[in-house]
Formats: sequence, C-alpha cells, structure tokens
Amino acid sequence: MNLLLLTLSIIFCAMVLLWLVSLRLRDASIVDIFWGAGFAGVALIAIGHQVQFRLAEVLPTRQLLVGGMTIVWGLRLALYLGWRNLGRGEDPRYQAMRKRYADRFPLFSLPLVFLLQGVLIWLISLPVQLAGRTAPGFGAGDWIGVGLWLVGLLFESTGDWQLAQFKADPANKGRVLDRGLWAWTRHPNYFGDALVWWGLSLPVITGGLPWVIVSPLVMTWLLMRVSGVPLLEKGLIVTRPGYADYIERTSQFFPRPPRRGIRG
Repeated sequence: MNLLLLTLSIIFCAMVLLWLVSLRLRDASIVDIFWGAGFAGVALIAIGHQVQFRLAEVLPTRQLLVGGMTIVWGLRLALYLGWRNLGRGEDPRYQAMRKRYADRFPLFSLPLVFLLQGVLIWLISLPVQLAGRTAPGFGAGDWIGVGLWLVGLLFESTGDWQLAQFKADPANKGRVLDRGLWAWTRHPNYFGDALVWWGLSLPVITGGLPWVIVSPLVMTWLLMRVSGVPLLEKGLIVTRPGYADYIERTSQFFPRPPRRGIRG
C-alpha cells in the first residue's frame, strides 16, 4: 500500500509539473511523450522500493523481470514519440480541444488531459508495482509472458519503423501505408502495445495476483475503443482518400491476411 500511494503521489506531482510546462510551450502534446516515460519511472520506483526494504534479502526476480520489460518498452516509446513529435507543433487532437474550450483550455487541460493520463498510468502499471508481492519461483506464465512481450515489442517497433520510412518518402504524401505489417492490421503499433501489456501482466497474474488482469484489459480497451483506433481513424478517413478501401480489406486490430479483390 505504501508503494501504491508513493507512485500515485509522484505521478500526480509529475503531471502537474508537466502541465505547467505545457502552458509555457502552448503545447499539450508533450503529455504523449511522457506516457511511456511515466511507466518506466513507475518501474524504477517499484524496483527501488523493493531494494530499500529487502537489503538483507534477494530482490524478487519477478520484480526485476516485469520492471525491466516495462522500462525497455516505456523508454523506446518515449524516445520514438519525442523524435516524431518535438518541433512539429501541437497534435490536432489537442488543437481541437483548445479550440473547443478557448480561454478555458489551460484550466480544463489539467484534469482532462494530464491528471487523467496520470491516473491511467497508475492503474495500468499495477502489475509493475505489485510484481514483488507475487509467489517466488518462475513458471510457465512467466515464460509465456516474456514471449508475448517480445512479440509485442517487435510488432510495435517494426510498425513504427515501417510508418516512419513510408512518411519519409515525399511521393507517399496523402497515400495510405498498406504494406508490411500494415497490410495485416491497420494499427500494428497499437496491437503490439496491447500484446506488450498482456505479456507484462501475465507473470503477475499467474504469480498469485489474478485481479491485476484489469491492467491489460484497460490498456486494450483504450487502444481499441477510446483514445487509440477511434480517434486516429476519424481523422484518417477525412484526410486519406484511399482509407475507406483500406478499412474494407484490412483488419482493424488483430492481424490477419488482407482481403483480396479490393483495391485502394
């Protein structure tokens, strides 16, 4: 309980500070870069907390495993989003919110953008925070979890790399990427994200804390139904003329071979 309160307090302070920086920059998009970094920070706090209270004992291996996987995933995502977003202006999603709330946006953005994401980071990271409280020893759930995490990370990273290469070619402006992993799912990065969190959570779930399944369930729900796929595709259907055909032949989330006979 002390660890949960500690991480919640630190996340709250970090989000308020980040909000103040966003006011100075007039760019709420910086919260997206902090998303991955926030999880990595929670993992470091959890590992440090275990070290503090187990100086005379062996640090729980599962805490190191889950924490390490979280740090790798979180830092990769933060660095990628930082490289992609910094210097390109505020994301259109936040521009729309700024237009909607006008002069009230600075005040509304604190609870609706920054504190909300902070609560989600705390909730989704429960397996990372509680990994040290699971039963000792490794089992099938741990190894399966590592496998899912690795596949998810590779899927997400490859999807991001393919998209970056596609956008780097001026000839592709206004076109739809429908090759590589993007031929199998319209959102390989989001699918990879979800798979990473099922992989991170499985060792903790099978290690004696089954209720933390709420973590990957919430992450998957957010990606598929809230802030991931729906928001992105709403804009792409308008800005990409061939996107409607792409939707018809390509799976939304879970990878599968593309439907034949439909051309964009």
